Amino acid sequence: MFRLIAIEREYGCGGGVIAQKIADALGWKIWDRLLTEEIAKLANVDCSAVERRGERLDSRFYRLAKVFWRGSYERSIPLDDDKFFDADCLVSMMERIVAKIAGEGNAVVIGRGAPFFLREREDAFRVFLYATREEKLRRLMQAGQRLEDAEDMIDTIDGERVAFCRHYFSSDWPKRSLYHMMLNTAMGDEAVIATIFATMGLLDASVVRKSNNRRGVR
Repeated sequence: MFRLIAIEREYGCGGGVIAQKIADALGWKIWDRLLTEEIAKLANVDCSAVERRGERLDSRFYRLAKVFWRGSYERSIPLDDDKFFDADCLVSMMERIVAKIAGEGNAVVIGRGAPFFLREREDAFRVFLYATREEKLRRLMQAGQRLEDAEDMIDTIDGERVAFCRHYFSSDWPKRSLYHMMLNTAMGDEAVIATIFATMGLLDASVVRKSNNRRGVR
């Protein structure tokens, strides 16, 4: 029985919004901003201090941390005055948190290497979402980003994610064999969600029944 959904996504494809809709349909907890908050708590870091203290980060950690947190909530983690905290520590903490999430179950986890951490779990359904450049620009501008900013983020963030996964997982990004399915979000959020549930249902009908019951579908 699937108890976890791990969603990796290209920047700007709408993965965060889709993940939230999936979590709402299932009544599951969504780990997006919660991941940032959990890391900050473990590291004894105030999330609100991230941007103003960013210049204190070493260049390697700053680059990798920004890649790690860019998504629905763009974060980097500053160095604490009383302890040494670097990118290796960040990834180690993430691994611990994902293990905790997996133990609790009923969760949708977005990015941050979650599909890699959950790759051995049979109860984790792993999805990769992508889109055309035009679709990503449309979604980002609809969300309020300027065209120039949206183009810059699209051109840089996914390339940095490639570097991050090579460094920490010795893997390509995306690694196709890691996912149960890969979907183009240009087909629309509802079509993407329906396809995910239908595919999960081929392996575990109980997930689809639970979703339908919550939405009043017969």
